[in-house]
Amino acid sequence: LWQKTYSVRLAGSEIAPTDLIKVWKAEFPNFWPDGNRFYGAAGQIEPGDVALLNLSGPGGATISTGILVIYADAESFSFMTPQGHIFAGMITFSSHEDDGATVAQIQALVRASDPIYEMGCRVGIAHKSEDAFWHGTLRSLAARFGVNGIVQQRNSLIDPRMQWSAAGDVWHNAAVRTTLYAPVNAVRRLFTPG
Repeated sequence: LWQKTYSVRLAGSEIAPTDLIKVWKAEFPNFWPDGNRFYGAAGQIEPGDVALLNLSGPGGATISTGILVIYADAESFSFMTPQGHIFAGMITFSSHEDDGATVAQIQALVRASDPIYEMGCRVGIAHKSEDAFWHGTLRSLAARFGVNGIVQQRNSLIDPRMQWSAAGDVWHNAAVRTTLYAPVNAVRRLFTPG
């Protein structure tokens, strides 16, 4: 179980923390790195919203998963991951003022959701991809306000144990299901008129 905090200072920007959150919620998919898609409700992010995610995976594969918005107000919003997502946990997006500058922050409290993802984490693939994703997101957000931001990251290992009781969750693994569905979908398209 990891707590990861990613942050970027918007030094030189006049944007207030609540205004930053308003823009972030309204334009959330626009800040994601290329090759990743967020299909959520139109408009502001609201509690109860569900979104489909198509994430770029290793070797150019696409992983289809989703999120549930569990909290949103003027200062922050939080997502919970569904069963089968790479990480089981919660991600909170917030902004605050620090020493005269607005800071945008992403805090993830997550663990690998099954032993396959756990192996990806232990060899560094999953964590490296996750870190690059959120660094890119924060750089894009900072650029939206005219700032060439430097992303800071803090990691805290909360629980190093592997969750063998989650072995049955491999059945719900989004990467495995997406990979198995791809050839079925290709064959289906061959025989669908149209």
